[in-house]
Amino acid sequence: MIALFLLALAADPRVVMETSAGEIEVVIQASKAPITAANFLRYVKEQRYDQGRFHRSVRMDNQPQSKIKIEVIQAGPAPGTASFPAITLERTSLTGLKHKDGVISMARSGPDTATADFFICIGDQPSLDFGGLRNPDGQGFAAFGYVVRGMDVVKRIQQLPVTLQKLTPPIEIRRIRVK
Repeated sequence: MIALFLLALAADPRVVMETSAGEIEVVIQASKAPITAANFLRYVKEQRYDQGRFHRSVRMDNQPQSKIKIEVIQAGPAPGTASFPAITLERTSLTGLKHKDGVISMARSGPDTATADFFICIGDQPSLDFGGLRNPDGQGFAAFGYVVRGMDVVKRIQQLPVTLQKLTPPIEIRRIRVK
């Protein structure tokens, strides 16, 4: 059953995120990161991102404790939404994907801990790739797609007011659908 689902993903589907700040369209690179893509698309299919939110904006000016600075916006399901089990980390050293401007990737706290939260890179972020210095474990994050439309929306979200790194208020994800 899973093998058939992964085979169906080989076409690299597109998803459209309808947010209160505008639309973001993303190509999901299932052919290169099948585990991560299947996980993300499972949340999409079951509408678990609907009424979710972009809740975090990491900018050069709001990470004073970090030696390695990044620029991303992070989103996830609505608070209280049940998560599926964590997935295996698909390292960029294996997928060949890199954290370039507009790349979408899974948030995690350690290897094999990613569930639902994802982030979008603003600018190239090589410290998030395998061997990068952002995480002490050096394993990087699982990139799995890239924005093809709506980077202006991503950049606008990143510049909204924050308390520390928390968007105040968060940006609503009205729905995410496969195109």
